[in-house]
Amino acid sequence: MSLYEEIKNRNEKIAIIGLGYVGLPLAVSFAKVANVVGFDISKDKVQQYINGIDVTKEVGNEVLRETTVEFTSEEMFLRDCKFHVVSVPTPINHDKTPNLGPVKGASMTVGRNLTKGSIVVFESTVFPGVTEDVCIPILEEESGLKCGIDFKVGYSPERINPGDKIHRLETIVKVVSGMDQDSLDEIAKVYELVIEAGVHRAESIKVAEAAKVIENSQRDINIAFMNELSIIFNRMGIDTKAVLEAARTKWNFLNFSPGLVGGHCIGVDPYYLTYKAEEIGYHSQIILSGRKINDDMGKYVAENTVKNLIKADKQIKGAKVAIFGVTFKENCPDVRNTKVVDIINELEEYGIDIKVVDPLADKEDLWREYRINPYNIEEVTEMDALIFAVPHEEFKSISLDEIKNMYLNNKPVLIDVKGMFNREKAEEMNYLYWRL
Repeated sequence: MSLYEEIKNRNEKIAIIGLGYVGLPLAVSFAKVANVVGFDISKDKVQQYINGIDVTKEVGNEVLRETTVEFTSEEMFLRDCKFHVVSVPTPINHDKTPNLGPVKGASMTVGRNLTKGSIVVFESTVFPGVTEDVCIPILEEESGLKCGIDFKVGYSPERINPGDKIHRLETIVKVVSGMDQDSLDEIAKVYELVIEAGVHRAESIKVAEAAKVIENSQRDINIAFMNELSIIFNRMGIDTKAVLEAARTKWNFLNFSPGLVGGHCIGVDPYYLTYKAEEIGYHSQIILSGRKINDDMGKYVAENTVKNLIKADKQIKGAKVAIFGVTFKENCPDVRNTKVVDIINELEEYGIDIKVVDPLADKEDLWREYRINPYNIEEVTEMDALIFAVPHEEFKSISLDEIKNMYLNNKPVLIDVKGMFNREKAEEMNYLYWRL
């Protein structure tokens, strides 16, 4: 009987290694049709899940309380599993080079507990070649088993969009790949148990790895173009949002907007591709140019905040500024690689006093990574400027009338990064208004 049949009949288990924004929804989804072990090295995170608390906000507490996933931080439970899915983060180092530490560590953990007849599928975003050239040797060394004979390997890039309740795991076509035809068939069938949108069988592991890394690079380049347009139009005194609204009336105009590009995908993945390109002797031009524009946008927003404070006759040193939203994107608690922190750091260099408001942000991560303690909205009073950096749904219900009470005097500076508010109304109400 095939491994797929054994999993379907609940004779063999699936293991998900890494229970973050990708791994947790995957584990919960698979648990509806199979026996699943959810493994994470963070004992605290695992305990939260056992207690029915979804720190990712991706599946919800109620779903978590009802799931049959066997959550654990004890790696010995992986020995009971035959189908391993590795979904750990792949961040970058300070010098923008790939940090393969988590994926190597996960490969060692799986390798130590690998049994004959198993399949290991990597979901972490990597540059082409990592699965075969980096992960397989680790699996072999740690397990003492031979890849292709004792176990098989595949790659299936994650496509989850954190905070998106429409494009979910089950509704996004899943790209799958295997080291040979047999492993490809098994991997495809296992994923088809939960992926309603179906799977796309890539012709090789490297093709699947490359497909993932270019998806986010494409978005990054398109947003960088919008950010560059925003800089140009700002200098020309033209409203970028109005320009884009006009341009979007053409059927084939690509619907992108300027903004801060952070997070653990779009702000990171292009560096994996350019790193590999450099390794084979090609220096990227378009991808790195786009990255530079996007990496500098936090500083650009901060500079325009300072310019508008000067227009309002405010003393810069000691000015009070509240920033609404600090996560890397809207309606999501994830603060990893958030570019809002670039705004904060730049303003603090001017001696500006910052208050951060974000009811969604993971407070522990916020403190651990950036030493930021968020304030409640009621504590935002006597401000010189407000910056709405992340358009959470909770912020969209706040009116221009309401925020007027948060200012010190009658020259309120309003920096509306994503264009949440009506510009004409804001200017009628005497706001010094600026947006990307």
